[in-house]
Amino acid sequence: MTHTVALPAWLLLCIGALALWALWDHLLGPAWRGFMSRTANQVIDELSTRLRIGIRPWQRTRRQALIDRLITDPKVEAAAEQFALQNKLSHPAALRVVERYARETVPAFNAYFYFRVGCWIARKVAQSLYRVRLGYVDSEGLARVDSNATVVFVMNHRSNMDYVLAAYLAAEQTSLSYAVGEWAQIWPLSALIRSMGAYFVRRQSRNELYRRVLERYVAMATEAGVPQAVFPEGGLTRDGLMREPKLGVLDYMMRGFHNDGERDLIFVPLGLNYDRVLEDRTLLLSIDPHATRPGRVRALWNTVAFAGRNLRLMLKSEWHRFGYACVAFGTPISMREYCAANGLDFQRLGGDDRRRAMAKLGSHLMNAVGRIVPVVPVPLIATVFTSEGAPLSELELKARVERLLERLEVAGAHTYLPRRDLDYALTVGLRMLLLRRLVEERDGLYAACSQELPVLRYYANSIAHLLPAGAPVASPSS
Repeated sequence: MTHTVALPAWLLLCIGALALWALWDHLLGPAWRGFMSRTANQVIDELSTRLRIGIRPWQRTRRQALIDRLITDPKVEAAAEQFALQNKLSHPAALRVVERYARETVPAFNAYFYFRVGCWIARKVAQSLYRVRLGYVDSEGLARVDSNATVVFVMNHRSNMDYVLAAYLAAEQTSLSYAVGEWAQIWPLSALIRSMGAYFVRRQSRNELYRRVLERYVAMATEAGVPQAVFPEGGLTRDGLMREPKLGVLDYMMRGFHNDGERDLIFVPLGLNYDRVLEDRTLLLSIDPHATRPGRVRALWNTVAFAGRNLRLMLKSEWHRFGYACVAFGTPISMREYCAANGLDFQRLGGDDRRRAMAKLGSHLMNAVGRIVPVVPVPLIATVFTSEGAPLSELELKARVERLLERLEVAGAHTYLPRRDLDYALTVGLRMLLLRRLVEERDGLYAACSQELPVLRYYANSIAHLLPAGAPVASPSS
C-alpha cells in the first residue's frame, strides 16, 4: 500500500538545501576544483616556454598550505604569544586571530584565470578607454635580469587603471602580485582579486600582530621569487605631484632578501602617465578643505551619469577615447649591486640605522621612477596654459610647447609624441582639453578656463618634477 506523507514547506526546503550542499560538497565541488587545477596546470606548462620570468612553485602551492606555513612561522608565533599576553587571551585564541589575518592576506593565484581571463579583460578595458602606448624601455637592462631573480616593479600611482595597464603590458614577461587596499575586500571582487595573485593590505593598521603577519607573508613571497608590483607612494596622488615613498612594504621585501641568498632582488622602475585620469576631480576634491563632498548616493549617481554620457556619445559615433596612456620601463636596480656599492646588509640592520637605509633606498627607487614618467600631450599643453595668463593663438601655443620640450630634453625626460609629430600631438591634446572644457577658444585664441585651473595644474604637476627647476607648476588647490 502507498501512503501520502505531508511535509511542512520549511522542512522540504531544508532537505532540498542539504541535498544541494551534499551534491556540491561531494560531487560538483571536487569536479570543479579538479577541472580548474588541470586547466591551470596546462596553462602553466604552456607559459613556461614563453614567460621571461616563470611561475614560481610558491604560486602553484595550495592556498591552505601557504596559510599553514604562515601561521606556523616562528616570528608569527612569537608575535602571537606577545599578543596573547598583552590582551590576556589564551594562545589558541591568539592563533585564531592570526589565522584570520593570514586568510585575509594570502592570495589564491590561478594561472588560467590570470592569463586567460584577467589579462584579456585588462587588455580590452585598457584599449577601450585609452590609446595605450609603450614609451621608453631599457631593453638591454631588462634582458640582463636573471630569470631566477625576484623581480619587483616599482611604480608611480596616478589612477586605479595603473593595476590594469601594468598587468596588461607585463603579461608577456610575467604575472604580477599586487598589494591591494581595503577598498577591494568586497565579495565577489575580493575572490576575483585573490585569483589574480593580489594580497590585501590594511594601510592604516597599527596592529602589531597584523603587521607581523603581513611582513612575514611579503618576506616569504619575496624569498620564494614571486614577481610583485608595488606603489611606494602608498596611494593615489591627490594633486598630480609624486608623493614621498612609504616604506612599509618595501621594508618587508628587503626582509626576504639576503645578500648571499639564492636569488637577487631586482627593482624595475615603471613610470605611467595619462592624458586623462578618470578620478582626477574626485582626487582634487579630497584635498580641497572648502569643497562640499558628495555622499555615496550622489557619488554613485555621478558615476552612472558619466557612464551614460559616454555611452550616448558612443551611440552617436561622437565618442573619443580618453587620450593616451603611456608606460615606460627603466633600468633594473639590483639589490646585490646596491648593497655592495653602499656597504649594506639589511639582514643585519635594525632601529635607526635600518630606517635611514630604507629611507635612502626609497628615495633612490622613487627618483628612478620619476625620471621615466612619460610626457604625454595633455600634461605638456596643460603646463603651458598654467604658466601663461594671456590667451594664445595656435602658433603661439606651438612655440611655447617647443620651448618646453627643449627644457624637458635637456633634463633627460622621455616624451611620447604620437606619430612622432608635434602638430598632431598638439591637435589631440588640445582637442581633449576643449572637449572637457578645461580650455576655451574665442576668435582663434585659446585660454585656460579660470574655474578649471586646478584640474590643469593637476596634469601639469605630473611632469613638473622633470623640469630643470624641479618645482611644481602650482598648487592645484590655489
